[in-house]
Amino acid sequence: MLRLILVLFFLTVHCANAHCWQQAGERYGIEPELLQAIATVESGLSATAFNKNRDGSTDVGLMQINSQHFKYLKKYRITPGSLLNNPCQNIMTGAWVLAGQMRIFGYSWEAVGAYNAGNARNKKTRLARMKYSQKVARVYQGLKSNDKD
Repeated sequence: MLRLILVLFFLTVHCANAHCWQQAGERYGIEPELLQAIATVESGLSATAFNKNRDGSTDVGLMQINSQHFKYLKKYRITPGSLLNNPCQNIMTGAWVLAGQMRIFGYSWEAVGAYNAGNARNKKTRLARMKYSQKVARVYQGLKSNDKD
């Protein structure tokens, strides 16, 4: 029963925001399923997810937008509160963050890993990028295989 409730919840979130994934994907040239996979790994698709990190930063919303971006986003009237209350804005912002990593690493799994682990060029960060991107890849492949069904 719990499994059914969870499946229905995720379908509801997916359907309610389907146009958001599509719009963000089109705007930044990123597959919507890849954005969904990142959100699944980051927040379990919870629009109200909020996390405090060991380094003192915070992550908010579906895409877990890190507080390092808040100062820049403020110029566009995007706030932590709006990222929590507006899932479409959060998805679009997450796509913007990923697109920035793709400018550095190309359209690659390393860019996906950098979404979470950053783009430092040391061994520890490279390993963290690889580990994170493998998690996302598993979810992404599941989403893509569901699309074929």
